[in-house]
Amino acid sequence: MPSDRQSMLCPNCRKLISTRETRCPYCGTRRPASLLKSGPWAALFYDADRLVTLIIALNVGFYVLSLLLNLRAAAFALNPFAFLAPANNSLLLLGATGRYPIDGLLVEVTGLAPLDHLLRWTTLLSANYLHGSLLHILFNMLVLRQIAGLAAREYGPARLFAIFTLGGVAGFLVSYLAGVGYTIGASAAVCSLVGAMIYFGKSRGGVYGNEVYRQIGGWAIGLLVIGLLPGINNWGHGGGFAAGLALGWLLGYQERRPERLGHRLLAGACALVTAGVLAWSAGFAAYFTLWG
Repeated sequence: MPSDRQSMLCPNCRKLISTRETRCPYCGTRRPASLLKSGPWAALFYDADRLVTLIIALNVGFYVLSLLLNLRAAAFALNPFAFLAPANNSLLLLGATGRYPIDGLLVEVTGLAPLDHLLRWTTLLSANYLHGSLLHILFNMLVLRQIAGLAAREYGPARLFAIFTLGGVAGFLVSYLAGVGYTIGASAAVCSLVGAMIYFGKSRGGVYGNEVYRQIGGWAIGLLVIGLLPGINNWGHGGGFAAGLALGWLLGYQERRPERLGHRLLAGACALVTAGVLAWSAGFAAYFTLWG
């Protein structure tokens, strides 16, 4: 790597090491100074803070875009649950999911039957980056910021992103199968992280594991209470939580199974699919709004 630096932070354990190290003396990561581990794309695999910031930025960006697509129809109600709520058509075009979008409502709105078939199932992913009001996105992003830091420490950034992505898709798939008509939000993906941490705490045991289990269990109970409010997609929450439990078991956590190439390949595949789906959704919504 062409650089005059003599030292760097290991991209995996974040401890100071020499750039000449062929293997991190602390965590064993091979070739820590390679371009793959220190380039701008390394956040997905080695920098949890930047990864979580990127996820939040994508959510905020799509929330702003959903408002701009139909600003006149955005709700400015005094009701905090509906304040700055994007228009339903904007959310539908950007990839809201549920029985209505997947089973054909989109073609009724756009009249574009060929594109409709391409978009239906991608909404299971795109809906994780859409929100229905300012309070909705604020709550989800605050919870994500707090739970993701702990999950990244125990699972690593690659597994964090895989659990977030696959858990969110699984949660919305469960809600679709349960007949939920229309749904959006990052909460299904966030619940998958909660499920993964519940698995970690119970599996690890000991003083630390039991403390994590109690702390995250409190979060789970809080989400259950919030689920009593009207309009909450409990099927999505429950499906995401169950998927997080399963993914935590399947993928393992750092103490038992440090992140390996397979975990990073899975995260990379999730990233490529997410980037493609979100780019398609944004481009399609903008095109149809402006020229459709």
